[in-house]
Amino acid sequence: MAEKLENRFGKLRTVEEAMEYIKDGTSIMLAGFCGVGSSYRLVQEIIKKGVKDLTLISVDAGDPEVGPDYIIRGEQVKKLITSHIGATPRTGELLNEGKLDVEFSPQGTLAERIRAGGVGIPGFLTDVGLGTIIEEGKQRVTLNGKEYLLETALRADVAIILAEKADEFGNLVYNKTARGLNPHMARAADVTIVDAREIVPLGTLDPEHVVTPGAYVDIIVQGGGEWTWEWQSRK
Repeated sequence: MAEKLENRFGKLRTVEEAMEYIKDGTSIMLAGFCGVGSSYRLVQEIIKKGVKDLTLISVDAGDPEVGPDYIIRGEQVKKLITSHIGATPRTGELLNEGKLDVEFSPQGTLAERIRAGGVGIPGFLTDVGLGTIIEEGKQRVTLNGKEYLLETALRADVAIILAEKADEFGNLVYNKTARGLNPHMARAADVTIVDAREIVPLGTLDPEHVVTPGAYVDIIVQGGGEWTWEWQSRK
């Protein structure tokens, strides 16, 4: 547990301290797919704090009552940058009602936009989306006789990351497919907040298992909690 460690790097914080970085108008990267890999604890705290006008960057809008859906359905999000919203009916309703601005990006393109933001690449070329609505408002570039779209990098004020384990410095280990875009997002925000299921002393983790180095992590909180999957049995 975080409170039993020395906190010699100053990264171990309470959830309340972490939430000071999330305010009205904050842009947030929230990792996870269908809620798997998303922080239950910090999503609940965002709802509890009642912040508004958020820009949310997420692979999807979650599933009903799982992941980003909790925040979106509460109309706390002004703009959503995502690859699809098909699993969350309320997100589609808010879009059609003009209460939510949704920027769609093909899933692979979205992942690369986030990765580019984390490594300092301002943009890249891809032919994905040519001739579709994805092309609207984007520049076409011809290279070696072939046309591409110029896609811009994405960064956020805050990234909310879920890790299976974190050490005191913030080196992170993920749980299987819950890794998702967590590593990309951890590098692409001004402040990276990690919800760790377990926090261990430095030197405990096998270096070969570390995916995200602690240099990218600013805050570590003791997380926990699980999404309820009751909706799966509903008709």
